[in-house]
Amino acid sequence: MPAPDIKPGSPCWIDLMTSDTTKAREFYGGLFGWQFEAGDQELYGGYITARKNGKTVAGIMQKQEDQAGLPDMWSTYLCTEDAAATAASASSNGGEVYMEPMDVPAQGVMAYFADSSGASVGAWQPGAMGGFEIAAEPGAPAWHELHTKDYDNAVRFYENVFAWQTSVMSDAPEFRYTTSGAGETAQAGIMDASGYLPDAVPSHWQVYFAVEDTDAAVERTVAMGGSVLDGPADSDFGRVAQLADPMGGMFKVISSPSGSMQDQ
Repeated sequence: MPAPDIKPGSPCWIDLMTSDTTKAREFYGGLFGWQFEAGDQELYGGYITARKNGKTVAGIMQKQEDQAGLPDMWSTYLCTEDAAATAASASSNGGEVYMEPMDVPAQGVMAYFADSSGASVGAWQPGAMGGFEIAAEPGAPAWHELHTKDYDNAVRFYENVFAWQTSVMSDAPEFRYTTSGAGETAQAGIMDASGYLPDAVPSHWQVYFAVEDTDAAVERTVAMGGSVLDGPADSDFGRVAQLADPMGGMFKVISSPSGSMQDQ
């Protein structure tokens, strides 16, 4: 499969903030067949890069002491040509900057903030590291989806801050969904979650991973100490399940004849 078409505004990287990197490596290595390489502790804080068949797919980082109260979580990063300008735009469009743009030596520049609906999202200005090298194939990220309690404002935020060219997939009261791009060019989605997210659960991004067999991935997850949060169930785009790793980090898996959610 060709390399992902990463351009400004596209999802380009994902990483997991976890309370136990050793268990995370064991779990995701067993589930997705990933191999791992830990970066220099002084330069990169021991940041771990995950690869599938030699191609980068994700990162894993140890939760710090001041993050102890936060849940283990996957984050999506969107590509930008200017992380500083993106952070400033996020702030002026109702977001909150959690981490000002930071140089990652010889790799790129990252920033991290909340969007206007409170969902955490990252921005990545590529240097030597352009992002994940495979997508929408087994063991790699397949789709990125924002579940937001403030749908209209969230759509405007990503249009203004990341210059998304949006397409409305559905505007029915029971299902409101907008994508970045349309049809086969769609790269991420925004779902109106105001009707189903509990008060205690904030707006958030969800990462889908492609798998060959969703039911087998569910069984493997449970066998390795993870849990099933929802599904498996059939959808218009494939068979989906929401899972959690042994430390509670949530993610989704999907299998379909095409192996991709981007064939919409």
